[in-house]
Amino acid sequence: MGFTEKQEALVKESWEVLKQDIPQFSLRFFTLILEIAPAAKNMFSFLRDSEEIPQNNPKLKAHAVKVFKMTCESAIQLREKGEVVVADTTLKYLGSVHLKNGVLDPHFEVVKEALLRTIEEGVGEGKWSDEMKCAWAEAYDQLAAAIKAEMKEEAASQK
Repeated sequence: MGFTEKQEALVKESWEVLKQDIPQFSLRFFTLILEIAPAAKNMFSFLRDSEEIPQNNPKLKAHAVKVFKMTCESAIQLREKGEVVVADTTLKYLGSVHLKNGVLDPHFEVVKEALLRTIEEGVGEGKWSDEMKCAWAEAYDQLAAAIKAEMKEEAASQK
C-alpha cells in the first residue's frame, strides 16, 4: 500500500504547527539528538566547538529546517509518485557531506527518533497519534534510504 492522502495531510498539518516556532523546535530537535547520542555533537560543524547548543545559531536552525522540510516534501512525493525523488545535485551533496562526516546507519535512527519526539511535542497530545507518527516515520525512512544509497555510491567511487 502506498502513502495515502491522509498520511500526507497529517505530515503537512503538523509541519504547519512546527513552522510557527522554528527556532524553538530546531533547538529542541538538536537537544534531543545530543541527549540520545552525545557523541553526535562532533558530526555537526556548528556544534563541535561549543560547550552547549547555541540558541541563536543560524546554521543549527537551517539544518533542522532542512530535515523537517525535506521529510515533509518526501511525504508529498511518496503520495504523488510512490517514491522519494531528490534532485541529483542535492542528493549528491547530501551523500557526500554525510559520508565525509562519518554518518552511519544508526545515526539516521537517532535523527528519526529526535524528529518524531520533536513533532510529538510540537503538535501536542491532542493531535499526536500513531497514524501521524507512522506517516512521518515512513517519509523520513524513504528520505534516509535515498541519502544512504547516495552515500554508498559516493564511497564506491572513492575507492
